[in-house]
Amino acid sequence: MAEYTFFTNPMSRGQIARWALHEAGADYEQVLVPWAEKPAALLAANPLGKVPTVIHHSQTGDKVVTECAATCAYLAGAHPEAGLGPSADESADYFRWMFFAAGPVETAITARSMGWEVPKDREMMAGWGSYERTIAALEGHFAGNAYVCGNRFTMADVYVGSQVDWGLTFGSIPPNEAFVAYAEKLQARAAYKAAKAIDHQLIEGAKQ
Repeated sequence: MAEYTFFTNPMSRGQIARWALHEAGADYEQVLVPWAEKPAALLAANPLGKVPTVIHHSQTGDKVVTECAATCAYLAGAHPEAGLGPSADESADYFRWMFFAAGPVETAITARSMGWEVPKDREMMAGWGSYERTIAALEGHFAGNAYVCGNRFTMADVYVGSQVDWGLTFGSIPPNEAFVAYAEKLQARAAYKAAKAIDHQLIEGAKQ
């Protein structure tokens, strides 16, 4: 049995988890999940039936991990030999921006795509404030840093970078210089290329 069971669909956030698995050097078996019919094993692990869902078959028993940011953080901790977790000095930026991307960035982009507008006088009630302020905060970080943790790639870049990469691809994040430069560095990574190649091949195969 592989060390991990990876429930995914190539046209989903499963692309983030696959990239993280490759960066960690993890041994995994994929289970492709159709949209209409969810496998019983997936529902047993995650009643929501969401992908990606990862099961780590560890020495102390099976550990179920869902939510892409959590999956990235878990894999970094489970595979310290990959050197993708934060040092003590990096941990503030590592956790701040990973959770910023999972919270305000994700919500701001979703709200904008759905046409939901927060009244100006109620922006302080919303965790993201406004789309413009959220994107400006993220851009400001990368205007002065090559990666989430300064000049070193960490697992936080898999999650934050995926938000930026997808945002640039689908137009939900503006193609500003800092974002484009950041995405290009990530796209050059061997693990990124290997993971994306698998998902792209699966997507093309589904079209035939």
